[in-house]
Amino acid sequence: MTESVRLGRIFGVDVGINWSVLVIFALISVGLAAGRFPEIHPDREPAAYLAAGLGAGILFFASLLAHELSHAVVARRNDVPVDGITLWIFGGVARLAGEPSTPGADLRVAGVGPLVSVVLGALFGTMAVALDVTGAPELLTAVFAWLAVINIVLAVFNLVPAAPLDGGRILRAALWRATGDRNRAAVSAARAGRGLGWVLVALGLFAFVAGDGLGGLWFVLIGWFITNSAAAEQAHVEVTKSLRGVMVGDVMTPDPSVVSADISVRDFIQGHVFAHRHSTFPVVDAHGRLVGLVTLGQVKRVPEDQRGHVTVSSVACALDDVPVLTPTAPLSEAVTAATSCSEGRVLVVDGERLVGIVSPSDILHRIEIAEFDRARSLSHA
Repeated sequence: MTESVRLGRIFGVDVGINWSVLVIFALISVGLAAGRFPEIHPDREPAAYLAAGLGAGILFFASLLAHELSHAVVARRNDVPVDGITLWIFGGVARLAGEPSTPGADLRVAGVGPLVSVVLGALFGTMAVALDVTGAPELLTAVFAWLAVINIVLAVFNLVPAAPLDGGRILRAALWRATGDRNRAAVSAARAGRGLGWVLVALGLFAFVAGDGLGGLWFVLIGWFITNSAAAEQAHVEVTKSLRGVMVGDVMTPDPSVVSADISVRDFIQGHVFAHRHSTFPVVDAHGRLVGLVTLGQVKRVPEDQRGHVTVSSVACALDDVPVLTPTAPLSEAVTAATSCSEGRVLVVDGERLVGIVSPSDILHRIEIAEFDRARSLSHA
C-alpha cells in the first residue's frame, strides 16, 4: 500500500498515510458522533458529539500507529530492515524490507503488535474508569471506554492464526520452529488466511442479504483483502523457493551506464535515453560516487519546457530510497527489497563500486527458468 502523504519519522521509521484513511476516519467519527454516543448519552449538544467522535477517531489511528510502530521497532532490533509504515483504510502496515532470520525473531516481531493493543486497551480502560469515578463528562468517559474495547477487539482479531494477520505470523513462527522449514510454515499460514478470508466474505454476504448492508459490505471487503493478501504471500513464498541458491550476481546486468547528477533532463534524454536501450540509470556525483537512480518514468513527468534547466538529481530517487545489494546476496532479497521509487530495480555494489543492476525482468526470467527446470525434472521422473 503506497502512501499519499508523508507524516515524518518516529523512532527513525518513516510514517505516511494513504488517502483511504479519510474514508474509515469519516465512518468511525460520524458513526460515533451520530449513532453510538447519542444513543448511550442522549440530549447533548451536536458539537459535543462531533468533538467526541473526532477525538475517538484520532486516538484510534494513534493506536493503530503505535501497533505498527511496535512491529517496526522490534523488527529493526532483530536485524530486519524496515521501509516505513503506512496507515490506510484497513488500518496500517509496517513495510518490512526483509524477513526474520529465526523463528524466535519472527515470533517477537509478530507478537508485539497485539501485545501493544492489549496494553493500550488496558490503559484506555483504566482512564475510562478513573474519569467515571471522578465525575468527568460522560462523553469523555465514553470515548476512552470505546477505545479500550476497540483495542482489545483489534488485538483478538489480529491473533487469529491466519496470514496476513499477526496471528498468522505467530502460526508461521511456531510451524517453522516445529518443522525447520520456513517456506512450508509460511504456505500453511497463507492457506489459513485464504480460508479465513472466504469465511468473512461469506458472512458478509449473508449479513448483507439479511439487511445489514454496511456491516455486511465491510466484512466482504475485509475478507477479500485478507484472501488476496494471503494469496500474495503464498505466491511470494513460492517465488522465493524457486530462487533458492541463486545469487544477485548471477542475474545482474554488469557495469550499467551511469548518468551525472548535475546534467539537465534534456541532456540526459538526448545523450542517454536515445543512446542506450536501458530505461533506468544509476546517478553519480562529480566524484563518481553513487547517489541515486533515475528512471524514464521520472523524467517523463518533467514538462518539456522545463527540461533544459531541471537537473537529473532533482527528479531521481535518492540513494536511501534505492535497494542496494552485493553480488553474493540471495536473489530473493532483491524481490523483497524492491521499492516503488526505483520501479523494482536493485543496484549491485562491491564495496563502494557499482558493479551491476537487477531489473524485474531479470528476476522474472530467472523464475521462468526455474519453473521450466522443475517441469522438466518432473517429466523425467
